[in-house]
Amino acid sequence: MGTFWETLAEGNEGALHLGPERPRVYSDLSPEDKDRYNADIRATNILLQGLPKDIYTLINHYTDAKDIWDNVKMLLEGSELTKEDRESQLYDDFEHFRQNKGETIHDYYVRFAKLINDMRNIKMTMSRMQLNSKFVNNMLPEWGRFVTAVKLNRGLRDSNYDQLYAYLKQHEAHANSIRAFKVEGPR
Repeated sequence: MGTFWETLAEGNEGALHLGPERPRVYSDLSPEDKDRYNADIRATNILLQGLPKDIYTLINHYTDAKDIWDNVKMLLEGSELTKEDRESQLYDDFEHFRQNKGETIHDYYVRFAKLINDMRNIKMTMSRMQLNSKFVNNMLPEWGRFVTAVKLNRGLRDSNYDQLYAYLKQHEAHANSIRAFKVEGPR
Protein backbone atom coordinates (compact mmCIF):
# COMPACT_ATOMS: atom_id res chain seq x y z
CA MET A 1 0.00 0.00 0.00
CA GLY A 2 3.03 2.27 0.21
CA THR A 3 3.66 5.22 2.47
CA PHE A 4 2.38 8.78 2.62
CA TRP A 5 2.98 12.04 4.46
CA GLU A 6 0.47 12.66 7.17
CA THR A 7 -1.28 16.04 6.87
CA LEU A 8 -1.08 17.92 10.14
CA ALA A 9 -2.80 21.15 9.23
CA GLU A 10 -3.72 23.47 6.40
CA GLY A 11 -1.78 26.74 6.47
CA ASN A 12 -2.08 30.11 4.74
CA GLU A 13 -3.38 30.14 1.18
CA GLY A 14 -4.13 26.39 1.23
CA ALA A 15 -0.56 25.26 1.93
CA LEU A 16 -0.40 21.97 3.81
CA HIS A 17 1.82 21.33 6.81
CA LEU A 18 2.99 17.77 6.47
CA GLY A 19 3.94 15.59 9.36
CA PRO A 20 6.08 12.47 9.36
CA GLU A 21 5.92 9.86 6.62
CA ARG A 22 4.11 6.72 7.75
CA PRO A 23 2.95 3.48 6.18
CA ARG A 24 -0.46 3.63 4.56
CA VAL A 25 -3.05 1.39 6.19
CA TYR A 26 -6.29 -0.03 4.84
CA SER A 27 -8.41 2.63 6.52
CA ASP A 28 -6.46 5.35 4.64
CA LEU A 29 -7.67 4.04 1.28
CA SER A 30 -10.49 5.51 -0.74
CA PRO A 31 -13.44 3.19 -1.54
CA GLU A 32 -12.08 2.68 -5.09
CA ASP A 33 -8.59 1.91 -3.75
CA LYS A 34 -10.10 -0.54 -1.22
CA ASP A 35 -11.96 -2.35 -4.04
CA ARG A 36 -8.75 -2.51 -6.10
CA TYR A 37 -6.76 -3.74 -3.08
CA ASN A 38 -9.37 -6.44 -2.29
CA ALA A 39 -9.42 -7.59 -5.93
CA ASP A 40 -5.62 -7.80 -5.94
CA ILE A 41 -5.68 -9.92 -2.77
CA ARG A 42 -8.26 -12.30 -4.33
CA ALA A 43 -6.26 -12.53 -7.58
CA THR A 44 -3.06 -13.18 -5.64
CA ASN A 45 -4.70 -16.00 -3.66
CA ILE A 46 -6.13 -17.60 -6.78
CA LEU A 47 -2.75 -17.48 -8.53
CA LEU A 48 -0.83 -18.87 -5.57
CA GLN A 49 -3.27 -21.72 -4.90
CA GLY A 50 -3.00 -23.06 -8.43
CA LEU A 51 0.79 -23.24 -8.64
CA PRO A 52 3.00 -26.30 -8.33
CA LYS A 53 5.15 -26.21 -5.18
CA ASP A 54 8.42 -25.69 -7.06
CA ILE A 55 7.04 -22.59 -8.82
CA TYR A 56 5.30 -21.34 -5.66
CA THR A 57 8.55 -21.33 -3.69
CA LEU A 58 10.16 -19.14 -6.34
CA ILE A 59 7.47 -16.45 -6.33
CA ASN A 60 5.72 -16.57 -2.94
CA HIS A 61 7.50 -13.41 -1.78
CA TYR A 62 5.64 -11.25 -4.29
CA THR A 63 2.57 -9.47 -2.94
CA ASP A 64 1.17 -7.94 -6.11
CA ALA A 65 -0.90 -10.17 -8.43
CA LYS A 66 0.64 -8.59 -11.54
CA ASP A 67 4.18 -9.33 -10.31
CA ILE A 68 3.18 -12.91 -9.51
CA TRP A 69 1.54 -13.35 -12.91
CA ASP A 70 4.51 -11.89 -14.81
CA ASN A 71 7.00 -14.11 -12.98
CA VAL A 72 4.90 -17.26 -13.29
CA LYS A 73 4.53 -16.59 -17.01
CA MET A 74 8.28 -16.15 -17.37
CA LEU A 75 9.02 -19.31 -15.36
CA LEU A 76 6.55 -21.45 -17.28
CA GLU A 77 7.23 -20.13 -20.77
CA GLY A 78 10.90 -19.36 -20.43
CA SER A 79 12.81 -16.85 -22.43
CA GLU A 80 13.24 -17.08 -26.19
CA LEU A 81 16.68 -18.57 -25.61
CA THR A 82 15.31 -21.36 -23.42
CA LYS A 83 12.63 -22.08 -26.04
CA GLU A 84 15.34 -22.46 -28.68
CA ASP A 85 17.37 -24.66 -26.33
CA ARG A 86 14.29 -26.79 -25.63
CA GLU A 87 13.53 -27.15 -29.33
CA SER A 88 17.12 -28.12 -30.04
CA GLN A 89 17.04 -30.67 -27.21
CA LEU A 90 13.79 -32.17 -28.48
CA TYR A 91 15.14 -32.51 -32.03
CA ASP A 92 18.19 -34.23 -30.57
CA ASP A 93 16.02 -36.52 -28.43
CA PHE A 94 13.91 -37.36 -31.48
CA GLU A 95 16.96 -38.11 -33.61
CA HIS A 96 18.44 -40.47 -31.00
CA PHE A 97 15.17 -42.08 -29.91
CA ARG A 98 15.42 -45.87 -29.72
CA GLN A 99 13.67 -48.70 -27.92
CA ASN A 100 15.79 -49.72 -24.94
CA LYS A 101 16.80 -53.33 -24.44
CA GLY A 102 14.20 -55.08 -22.29
CA GLU A 103 11.71 -52.24 -22.66
CA THR A 104 8.11 -53.28 -23.28
CA ILE A 105 6.32 -51.93 -26.31
CA HIS A 106 3.96 -50.07 -23.98
CA ASP A 107 6.83 -48.27 -22.22
CA TYR A 108 8.42 -47.50 -25.61
CA TYR A 109 5.13 -46.10 -26.89
CA VAL A 110 4.57 -43.96 -23.77
CA ARG A 111 8.08 -42.48 -24.03
CA PHE A 112 7.55 -41.78 -27.73
CA ALA A 113 4.11 -40.21 -27.18
CA LYS A 114 5.53 -38.00 -24.41
CA LEU A 115 8.35 -36.83 -26.69
CA ILE A 116 5.92 -36.01 -29.50
CA ASN A 117 3.58 -34.25 -27.07
CA ASP A 118 6.47 -32.13 -25.77
CA MET A 119 7.35 -31.25 -29.37
CA ARG A 120 3.78 -30.28 -30.18
CA ASN A 121 3.53 -28.15 -27.04
CA ILE A 122 6.20 -25.82 -28.40
CA LYS A 123 4.73 -25.91 -31.91
CA MET A 124 7.30 -28.23 -33.49
CA THR A 125 5.80 -30.19 -36.36
CA MET A 126 6.78 -33.31 -38.25
CA SER A 127 4.95 -35.23 -40.89
CA ARG A 128 2.97 -38.34 -40.06
CA MET A 129 5.40 -40.34 -42.20
CA GLN A 130 8.40 -39.06 -40.18
CA LEU A 131 6.74 -39.92 -36.87
CA ASN A 132 5.59 -43.36 -37.97
CA SER A 133 8.96 -44.19 -39.52
CA LYS A 134 10.79 -43.16 -36.37
CA PHE A 135 8.42 -45.20 -34.22
CA VAL A 136 8.71 -48.49 -36.13
CA ASN A 137 12.30 -48.24 -37.40
CA ASN A 138 13.80 -47.83 -33.95
CA MET A 139 12.29 -50.85 -32.30
CA LEU A 140 14.46 -53.75 -31.14
CA PRO A 141 15.40 -56.42 -33.72
CA GLU A 142 12.89 -58.97 -32.39
CA TRP A 143 10.15 -56.71 -33.74
CA GLY A 144 11.61 -56.82 -37.27
CA ARG A 145 9.13 -59.15 -38.93
CA PHE A 146 6.16 -57.36 -37.31
CA VAL A 147 7.50 -53.98 -38.38
CA THR A 148 7.81 -55.28 -41.94
CA ALA A 149 4.22 -56.50 -41.78
CA VAL A 150 3.12 -53.08 -40.54
CA LYS A 151 4.92 -51.35 -43.39
CA LEU A 152 3.43 -53.69 -45.99
CA ASN A 153 -0.11 -54.02 -44.64
CA ARG A 154 -0.87 -50.90 -42.64
CA GLY A 155 1.28 -48.35 -44.41
CA LEU A 156 3.15 -45.55 -42.71
CA ARG A 157 1.41 -42.81 -44.63
CA ASP A 158 -2.19 -43.67 -43.72
CA SER A 159 -1.82 -44.69 -40.07
CA ASN A 160 -0.61 -42.82 -37.03
CA TYR A 161 1.81 -44.13 -34.43
CA ASP A 162 -1.06 -44.78 -32.00
CA GLN A 163 -2.61 -47.19 -34.51
CA LEU A 164 0.76 -48.77 -35.24
CA TYR A 165 1.30 -49.31 -31.52
CA ALA A 166 -2.12 -50.95 -31.15
CA TYR A 167 -1.35 -53.30 -34.04
CA LEU A 168 2.14 -54.16 -32.81
CA LYS A 169 0.96 -54.63 -29.21
CA GLN A 170 -1.06 -57.63 -30.39
CA HIS A 171 2.23 -59.34 -31.34
CA GLU A 172 4.19 -58.62 -28.18
CA ALA A 173 4.08 -62.23 -26.96
CA HIS A 174 5.59 -63.40 -30.27
CA ALA A 175 8.30 -60.72 -30.14
CA ASN A 176 9.13 -61.74 -26.57
CA SER A 177 9.44 -65.39 -27.57
CA ILE A 178 11.82 -64.40 -30.40
CA ARG A 179 13.92 -62.45 -27.87
CA ALA A 180 13.93 -65.41 -25.44
CA PHE A 181 14.96 -67.75 -28.26
CA LYS A 182 17.89 -65.48 -29.17
CA VAL A 183 19.03 -65.21 -25.55
CA GLU A 184 18.62 -68.88 -24.57
CA GLY A 185 19.16 -70.42 -27.98
CA PRO A 186 17.38 -73.49 -29.37
CA ARG A 187 16.61 -76.30 -26.93
